[in-house]
Amino acid sequence: MTAKKSTGQSGNKSAAPTGEAFPLPTEGEYMKEFGRLEALAKANREKGREIVVVMGVGFVGAVMAAVVADATNDAGEPNKFVIGMQRPSIRSYWKIPLLNRGVPPVKAEDPEVDEMIHRCVVEKETLTVTYTYDALKLADVVVVDVQCDYLKEDLGNVRTGRTDMAALEESFHIIAERIPPECLVLIETTVAPGTTEQIAYPIIKKAFRMRGIETEPLLAHSYERVMPGRDYVASIRDFWRVCSGVNDESRRRVEQFLNDVLNTKEYPLTVLDRPIESETAKVVENSFRATTLAFMDEWSLFAERNGVDLMKVIDAIRARPTHKSMLFPGPGIGGYCLPKDGGLGLWAYKHLHGGMDDIFRMTAMAIDINDTRSLHVAEITRDALRNMGRPVAMAEILLCGASYREDVGDTRYSGSELVVRKLTEMGAEMRVHDPYVETWWEFASQDTYPAPGRSLARFFRNQEKLKELVVQKDFEKALEDCDAVIFAVRHEPYLNLSPDAVVEAARGPIAVIDCFCLLDDDKIRRYFELGCEVKGLGRGHMRHIKESIQQR
Repeated sequence: MTAKKSTGQSGNKSAAPTGEAFPLPTEGEYMKEFGRLEALAKANREKGREIVVVMGVGFVGAVMAAVVADATNDAGEPNKFVIGMQRPSIRSYWKIPLLNRGVPPVKAEDPEVDEMIHRCVVEKETLTVTYTYDALKLADVVVVDVQCDYLKEDLGNVRTGRTDMAALEESFHIIAERIPPECLVLIETTVAPGTTEQIAYPIIKKAFRMRGIETEPLLAHSYERVMPGRDYVASIRDFWRVCSGVNDESRRRVEQFLNDVLNTKEYPLTVLDRPIESETAKVVENSFRATTLAFMDEWSLFAERNGVDLMKVIDAIRARPTHKSMLFPGPGIGGYCLPKDGGLGLWAYKHLHGGMDDIFRMTAMAIDINDTRSLHVAEITRDALRNMGRPVAMAEILLCGASYREDVGDTRYSGSELVVRKLTEMGAEMRVHDPYVETWWEFASQDTYPAPGRSLARFFRNQEKLKELVVQKDFEKALEDCDAVIFAVRHEPYLNLSPDAVVEAARGPIAVIDCFCLLDDDKIRRYFELGCEVKGLGRGHMRHIKESIQQR
């Protein structure tokens, strides 16, 4: 299998989020580019450095590449030279020239991301990025950070979905055709359990045979636990890792590599016997967290309907040391992993391991509950407006918080997206404020993002106008003449807002929806005193506060 190259046709440009456009490379540029990489690899090998190729410089790959490029030996000298590899598509080629300037392709709240990438590219010169797959010919280690998604065909029914293996399988073919026999291939992508041994290994082994290579492929898996936010880099470099390899030499090599580039002295490696165990660990880890949050959904509804403040209940339970990890579920579960990773297990059991029975019940149910929890926000917003005599179909509603978690700018699978889509379907005019998000791509590019035909817009009516949705930065201006405000994320700027200031900015009483326990009882009481209607997920006690004010 041969990787396709850009034709360099006129008009083929890749636009960065900043608007700057870069022409895709022409056919004639590939040989010159490989010559550049070959010279760099030779110079760095002479300095005793391993050559590491990181495939995929997106959300995880770009920072992983920089962490590896920033690593040093005991003498404090760099011990790796990293070549980031990105497919030269119109959608993503722009990452390459930006990274080669020392500019990260991802917006991060962690200042170390910008500093480290600039340091490795510009100062240490241990990181470069390319578009040619021939970079793989130079590799001692290949780190695979190519996306493996789970495509859902229905909202709230994970069983009708499937694992999207196409890009990952193509990457394995490309790697197998080019790498030296002694190169270690390390899969970091979260994959369906069994992928390393039953998909990657056969592809590489067959390619080796066709190339006349008789040695066994060196293949390993070690999943990342990256967490967006202010500890972005630390979640990759200074955090526990699990790894395994397909044979003894693969395990030895992956242990050595991870010990070289990560802080394993403080965060020791866990080495498992087989890659399927490492792959399963990641899926179970995220499924466990997703399931505990889904479990709390039913108690959130119980609390709303029976006058209970679920947050106070959780705080009371957390006093017991064994239950400190109990979480409030919020308006759905976002981020790239938790909403879909359990689906990889369902798919693998049937399609990789031949399972014919239905063993996954709780894992599947948790995903379905979490996928649709945020729709309830639209319901309580409608009810709050109705109590004020305002139909939702004519309402101006401000949603505060586009990202999936507090104090980050990551909107992937954000519960807020479904809130906006459902209320828009119901006829509301939506506004959005978020101090960390510049452009909400799930709306702005909904015809093509995350892929053509894959936008959540397909599950709702009346979505076309959302392509014009702008994330506002001036909170007070965004509030002007609103009928309702939804606090969807616990961003720090929202935590200490004064009810009086909010109502003044809105120019009168509004419906206030608290999705994530931002409001304490004093603020809830004050909103009611100002003539507002207040509702919240899991916060049924609000009606008792309202009744006490009415009686007074």
